[in-house]
Amino acid sequence: MNLVEQIIARAKSNKQRIVLPEATEERTLRAADRVLAEDIADIILIGNPDEIHSLAKEWGLEHIDKATLIDPENSPKSEEYAELLTELRKKKGMTIEKARELVKNPLYLGCMIIKTNGADGQISGALSTTGDTLRPALQIIKCSPGITCVSGAMLLITKQPQYGENGILVVGDVAVTPMPDAAQLSQIAVCTAQTAKSVAGFADPRVAMLSFSTKGSASHEVVDKVVEATRLAKELAPDLKVDGELQADAALVPSVGAKKAPGSDIAGKANVLVFPNLEVGNIGYKMVQRLGDAEALGPILQGIARPVNDLSRGCSVDDIYKMVAITACQAMDAK
Repeated sequence: MNLVEQIIARAKSNKQRIVLPEATEERTLRAADRVLAEDIADIILIGNPDEIHSLAKEWGLEHIDKATLIDPENSPKSEEYAELLTELRKKKGMTIEKARELVKNPLYLGCMIIKTNGADGQISGALSTTGDTLRPALQIIKCSPGITCVSGAMLLITKQPQYGENGILVVGDVAVTPMPDAAQLSQIAVCTAQTAKSVAGFADPRVAMLSFSTKGSASHEVVDKVVEATRLAKELAPDLKVDGELQADAALVPSVGAKKAPGSDIAGKANVLVFPNLEVGNIGYKMVQRLGDAEALGPILQGIARPVNDLSRGCSVDDIYKMVAITACQAMDAK
């Protein structure tokens, strides 16, 4: 099986409850139908049930009846959710009146369902901005213990099996935090390694903290940040296999790693790459994707206590289908 098939198989093995709050959007509903047809996850659709059924009939979708449908305007738990949201946000000035309006917003409602253990993860973004997707997640579900920043990982499936894990690399951050400090960068390292385990199925994540320097070959404050982040990552996750600072070739190529970082357990063997900032990460993965003809899956949001993932507004049905399986794999590990 290829990586996508492995992810789908893992999702099927322990079905999770995934919320799709943009349920009347065509690509989302078509993806939900495919997920339900293949029994990959239990789907919760937020939207007007009559409209959802009408659209499913119009588009010839035969499996939507297997989903749980929740009308945001008439949820029987609206008042319960409003009271909880008021309590969660009271220090920020939340009133019960404002909370009652917010829980009618499908993105907020989905996060409230997750918060009260009625679902395991959520995916939106086909219609919504990244900010709209993240805001309720951070306000309601919040970050994982010990984590203060959200980041985005990408799975890179290359045609170079000698690198990473048979050609597969997990890289971060490529989507969220522009200029992480050392503490944030250490958290990104830990979270990206966890994504490598829960989503890519890596039994042994080996994390390289990337820089333009390898083990003191250059001196600069941005190198110092990576060195400090490596130290902090080891404190945050003592069992994590992580080393830095390493140049990309020293991290990936055994002969270069042996020359530039002798004695390192990671150099030349890395399967998880942590970029020093978002600019480098975003440029780097897109160059590998386009020039190296690699498949890129993601970004996969990480650092939130329960998985909430963001889609591109240009996403395809297949993108949403795959993200449901990815989110399900993350949810298994978050419990």
